[in-house]
Amino acid sequence: MSLIAIGALLSAGLAVATSPVQADEAPSEELIVNGGFEDGLSGWFVNNGNPTDGASLAVTDDAFSGDAAAQTTGRQTTGSGPMQDLSGKLQAGSTYTVQARIKYDNPASPATKQFFATMHYGGGTYTNVGDVVATRGQWAHINSTFTVPAGQGVTTARLFLETPWTSEPGADPDLHLMDFVVDDVSLVGAPPPPPPSRTVEVAGKLPGDHNPLLGHKFGADGFGMVHDGRVYMYMTNDTQGYAPDPVTGISPQINYGDINQITVISSTDLVNWVDHGEIQVAGPNGVAPFTNNSWAPGAVTQTVDGVEKTFLYYANGGGSSNVITGESPLGPWSSERTSTLINASTPGTEDVAWRFDPAPFVDDDGEPYLYFGGGPAATSMPPAERYNNPKNLRGIRLADDLVTTEGSAFVVDAPVAFEAAHVFKRDDLYYLTYSSHFGGSDFGGNQTPLPGYPGGGQIGYMISDDPTVWDKDTYAGVIFPNQAEFFGTGTGGNNHQSVFEYEGKFYFTYHAPTLNKRINGNQTQGYRSPHIQELTFNEDGTAVQVVGTYAGVEQVRDFDPYRVFEAETLGWTKGITTARTDLPSAEFGTDVPNLVVTDVDNGDWTALSSVAFGDSGAASVTAHVRPLQEDVRIQVRAGSETGPVLGTVDVDGTVGEWTEVTAELTGATGTHDVFFTYAGAAGDLLEIDTWEFTEAGGEPTLDVTVTTDARCVVGRSVLTLRVTNGEDHPVTVQADTAFGSKVLTDLGAGRSALHAFTTRQVSVPAGEVDVTLSADGVTVPLTVPYAAHSCG
Repeated sequence: MSLIAIGALLSAGLAVATSPVQADEAPSEELIVNGGFEDGLSGWFVNNGNPTDGASLAVTDDAFSGDAAAQTTGRQTTGSGPMQDLSGKLQAGSTYTVQARIKYDNPASPATKQFFATMHYGGGTYTNVGDVVATRGQWAHINSTFTVPAGQGVTTARLFLETPWTSEPGADPDLHLMDFVVDDVSLVGAPPPPPPSRTVEVAGKLPGDHNPLLGHKFGADGFGMVHDGRVYMYMTNDTQGYAPDPVTGISPQINYGDINQITVISSTDLVNWVDHGEIQVAGPNGVAPFTNNSWAPGAVTQTVDGVEKTFLYYANGGGSSNVITGESPLGPWSSERTSTLINASTPGTEDVAWRFDPAPFVDDDGEPYLYFGGGPAATSMPPAERYNNPKNLRGIRLADDLVTTEGSAFVVDAPVAFEAAHVFKRDDLYYLTYSSHFGGSDFGGNQTPLPGYPGGGQIGYMISDDPTVWDKDTYAGVIFPNQAEFFGTGTGGNNHQSVFEYEGKFYFTYHAPTLNKRINGNQTQGYRSPHIQELTFNEDGTAVQVVGTYAGVEQVRDFDPYRVFEAETLGWTKGITTARTDLPSAEFGTDVPNLVVTDVDNGDWTALSSVAFGDSGAASVTAHVRPLQEDVRIQVRAGSETGPVLGTVDVDGTVGEWTEVTAELTGATGTHDVFFTYAGAAGDLLEIDTWEFTEAGGEPTLDVTVTTDARCVVGRSVLTLRVTNGEDHPVTVQADTAFGSKVLTDLGAGRSALHAFTTRQVSVPAGEVDVTLSADGVTVPLTVPYAAHSCG
């Protein structure tokens, strides 16, 4: 609790109403949970706004009403009292009524004592919102109204009970720190505001463009990793703090301190990306709960002790870096460590301000390294050196387990370095890329950069023949100018890059707030999006400077639709979002997270780039969906959201239950961008889990079930064949066995037939029945096995 703030309020004679004022018919509700303590201390804790606050909270039967109340004992400060978190429940400008019953019994305390109900809005912002003067041994009643100021931030809001502030309450604890009991706490007023929608309602990635990679969410500091023919991109989850105002559509500026998740996407063509959602890396419920943040990830897959694992490194804020371990590139994830991997105790990092941005690199000989660091240069350096050669980046060898380090970190003397060190190898040369700083007092003040050195916010690079030797003479130039040079107003700032090789080509990743710009125009709020460009090289091994474009990279291959694939495989989108589901992933297995496309409204659409239907084309499309209302339609279109309709899926089934829906397609041949457009009444229409296209001219099928069995008749084995026709028309069945043949002509729709083949043998070995099904010119061969059988 801010002692200065409370003291100022009291000395200013804060006026607090002492009786409730009825609001004009405005909707209101009770916002306190368990205000009568009948559920114990659920929802309550001791105020911990300042490090010196402390007390014990217990349930007592000395209650004003009901069977329970809360007793506070052992108070360390005047603000040490019962508290409840109301974050997300209050609205600025709204009026509330606060009530509480309070009693104290200490005979050594004064006959009367003032108590406050106080609201803590975060930081040093405390406001007394109600008070009462209690008489010792008697229940007192706080009953006041207050209005949250219109400009007050309410992201954090916590209500607690306390006594008036004094600087040294321990000097007279009977006067200031007496035990007290609280009951029937209430806060009634405007209901909690609806959570802000994070859904991007615009087409943030324009059809035809391949940058940014996603149009429905953000992602920064992208790190590309190739594994088993698929590119995985790990990113800082910028979407975590995105909360656009429902009226203006503008979110507060990004708050990096709130980010403790890593976003993962993957692709085999670099245009259509599967959204795998977020990994809860840090925080109390994270894989590594001893860390608070997860920024700037880097990943590598290696076999350790005969087991293939994916190692995901991340920055725990600016002070340290850590690693978690996945059973695959998508998890499940666990922590092999109980403390951070890189921190102030890491040898060789004494002069590194920010021990973050960890980027792993495994050499061809299997030697693993980690590159990291950044921030202000050491003040012991001369000003010109602090600017031009801050020596704030480091590399260190990882142990073979990839979760511990070996030896001391070595210096990376990258000119004008700021952060984001990343190493890759091409032929026999090593390349280190990094982000440059913007100058200022942290880097020696007003200095003149040396000729050829990077300007502010650019990506420089170095070339070496040794992954541990990076002196200033290995500097090779700027590999990528600042992104604002390509994307204009509102897209500047720092950057973070990686390089990966995929199917013989090198690719350069970076971020820019281009989606943020599409949403809000030039006044962006710092929410960044991933981009990729191809990286090429000159004959001497130097890199050709990368040019940032919305066009992005060429699609590596056409999209194969003839399989079950995730609906969250997205080339372009408008108006949708994705969410975690308990359904198993049809494409990636049951041990990894699965998402569905959701928040689908009338007029929204999703799309895939360059879908290869082939010459024979697609006969039908099937979707696994959960309808959220009746009369929903999905139209499959070619070329654009208004292009020719290839088919219409009528979404039937029980509202709220998962079902499969299918539609026949016409004209789905060749290669097209494919758009799924959604139509229905107002509100959320459905959720979509998977898609599957069926190729025309493929293997014919008939809905006929054939089973075999064996039984004994007079000591001899008899093979029985049962046929059930699920078609809506007759089917002819021919069965050939080692014991004879049978033809069932025109078995009726929905009918079953049974035929017995006498073997005349006591025992028969396992075998097969050859079955041919015929109907309406369609012939389907089947082979139906039967088990060995004996009557002996």
